[in-house]
Amino acid sequence: MNPVVLAFAVSAFCFAVFLVSFLLDRRKLRNGLYLFFALASLVFALLVLLATFSPTAAALAGLALLALVPLTVAVLAVFLICNGITMLRREGRRLANLLSLLAGAGIVALIAFNALVTRIGWTPLDVVRSCVNGILAYVSFLFVCFLLYSVVYGRIRGRKDVDFVVVLGSGLLGGTKVPPLLAGRLDRGRRVLDAQRAKGCDTLLVTSGGQGPGEDVPESRAMADYLLERGVPADRIVREERSRTTFENLTFSAELMRERRPGYRCVVVTNNFHVLRAAVLARKAKVDGQVIGAPTAWYFWPSATIREFVAVVVDHRVANGVVGGLIVLANVLRVL
Repeated sequence: MNPVVLAFAVSAFCFAVFLVSFLLDRRKLRNGLYLFFALASLVFALLVLLATFSPTAAALAGLALLALVPLTVAVLAVFLICNGITMLRREGRRLANLLSLLAGAGIVALIAFNALVTRIGWTPLDVVRSCVNGILAYVSFLFVCFLLYSVVYGRIRGRKDVDFVVVLGSGLLGGTKVPPLLAGRLDRGRRVLDAQRAKGCDTLLVTSGGQGPGEDVPESRAMADYLLERGVPADRIVREERSRTTFENLTFSAELMRERRPGYRCVVVTNNFHVLRAAVLARKAKVDGQVIGAPTAWYFWPSATIREFVAVVVDHRVANGVVGGLIVLANVLRVL
């Protein structure tokens, strides 16, 4: 078979796998893996096509793509460190706000560690380096897939009518007030509710959130008060006040929706960095609806995205632990 035809056939197959999985349920994490391989196979097919016209141009294009990897790593390290400093200045010294700074510093430390091991030339240390690099390469691959599909999923807009708009809660400011992050979710939920009512739909808005440590009232009540102050009718609001986690938000909200309208359809509102993980949890909680995101301040997004990715990795810790163990085993056996 012609190499160009074969390359594009493989790419078409990868895209077909992604589209089938996406259409069956776009809330699956594996869709990110399928999308990555579809795009990578398309790039490879284009390089093969270019090689038929000019092998030199194809080789240069391939080398340019390879050169982008270390350049991207260096730029990413600088960006994350600068972003981490901005987070500390604007949001305070909480661990969650340190993630981008720690990630950037970790990249710099890894580069220095690799250079040091090369200079020392000690085999046991070289094995450790290979294990660390292998695991980080695997984690980086997962992160790219997660980030890529988060962007794609977050840009998809549903056009169907819904019975409920569920707004996921978050911590309150001073124990009683809605913070800007949560206000963004509520404003987005209110706009969706208004749009549904303008079409004649009998849509309700569910504020979901219990009373956490240090909070004087349930998050759901503070969220409802925020909406009432902005003109949302009281009879349009349903409060879910038992949840403490995102999964409980979705599970308990689903119970309320089923009680009121069996066979309901809903849309879930959260912040844009949280959309994909919330969608995965919504699928797990058997919520009949997709997730949409509210805008987040640009400087907050990197640390929040890293936090979401870490949570996803932990949620699949058994499978990721097995892969990590195989990477270590392969590197150890290589030197025995």
